[in-house]
Amino acid sequence: MSELTPAPEAILRRLEMTVLRRLDGLLHGDYRTFLRGIGIDLADLREYQYEDDVRHIDWNVTARMQTPYVKEYYEERELTAWFLLDLSPSEDFASQGVSKRRQAVELAAILASVLNRHGNRFGALFYGTHVDTVLRAANGRRHVLELMHRMLKRPPPAPATEGTRLHDLLQTAAHVMHRRSLVFVISDFISQPGWERPIATLAQRHELIAIRLYDPLEMRLPDLGLLTIEDAETAEQLLVDTHDKAFRSRFAALVTAREDALHEAFAHAGIDALELSTEDEIVDALFRFSELRKNTSRLATGGVSHLGRRHE
Repeated sequence: MSELTPAPEAILRRLEMTVLRRLDGLLHGDYRTFLRGIGIDLADLREYQYEDDVRHIDWNVTARMQTPYVKEYYEERELTAWFLLDLSPSEDFASQGVSKRRQAVELAAILASVLNRHGNRFGALFYGTHVDTVLRAANGRRHVLELMHRMLKRPPPAPATEGTRLHDLLQTAAHVMHRRSLVFVISDFISQPGWERPIATLAQRHELIAIRLYDPLEMRLPDLGLLTIEDAETAEQLLVDTHDKAFRSRFAALVTAREDALHEAFAHAGIDALELSTEDEIVDALFRFSELRKNTSRLATGGVSHLGRRHE
């Protein structure tokens, strides 16, 4: 990694003094809304009311009764969360100093700390070129530091000819997570095709949040003249003329197609997606995320919220 890597303890102390203090005010009384409490046991059925989450509609009962009915659940006292961490080579890309991996470390540390402060357990699966590490679910500040240490200190994986296979991470997670859990998939979603079905399957059983990391240079290619670009996944290099308007137009078209496909996959799976740039302040993105999650049920769209994107 090209950026300097402070010790996990130093990073966590800084986050506790800055981001977590601000989040404490945000989450006062709204913790369950922010992390959306997980229901395990079906408690009752009742008629749909305005502001109910349409994803809780029981369509079989609705069809029989000819009026919408929703499921009510007993909420777990203890929440178990899992971080599915894509730490493949493209996560180390940084056009302006902060890499996607560094954003992933700080975001995971913040979320793990919030979970820990409320007595909840969290674990993690690590993917480099394959799933190589499973951190068991536990709690405690030392467990937060262990998560950060494993993310920071692992060496960048060697480029792979076939690129990232995100579906391997998702399919492994399905076998590891036996209880219904809150699941954060933290990735840039630069991957071989085939991850869309596994993520939709996971979302049917778990409360799943996709956290998509990106670098601004991946969205828009500036006019920099002749430039050697390298595929972070495979290490292939190509000399391109970024002064060529036609080339930049083709690049923009490919970005648009990729973004449309990504958002369609999230919408099809019915999951919330927090989109976080390497230029973003994490706490601001989490503020927006909290507000929009609180509004999801009120709007009753049943759709997906795309958050944290900086439109340029």
